[in-house]
Amino acid sequence: MLLVSLVYASNVSTAVDEQAVARILEVSRANNEQQDITGLLCFNHRYFLQCLEGSRTRVNHLYQRILGDPRHSDILLLDYAEIEQRQFDQWAMGYVPSGQLARQQILRFSGKAEFNPYEMTGASARGLLAELGSL
Repeated sequence: MLLVSLVYASNVSTAVDEQAVARILEVSRANNEQQDITGLLCFNHRYFLQCLEGSRTRVNHLYQRILGDPRHSDILLLDYAEIEQRQFDQWAMGYVPSGQLARQQILRFSGKAEFNPYEMTGASARGLLAELGSL
């Protein structure tokens, strides 16, 4: 099976509170587990930054569903790569809330200390997610 990793950013287009995020994670984890998709979601009430890992077909289908999800706007594909192994294999969908986004971490991977994935390269977004996922 060909493994891929997809990293995207999006703006939040509707109000998404912590309860909504909890529901999103519950449904995503159940669906991703059935599809053997792993990944990590970072959310700060303004932006989503997410990495999805799995078979090319399944990740692409999931990304197509995300493109049609009304909670997202201005979806930007930051990175898409074939991979030999998963980086977030311990999670059907890991989650990093805004409270865990440290200024120094963001500054290490971005030009500003404020979290804005639209100002990051694919490599820097992937680096930030990797570091956040190791906490």
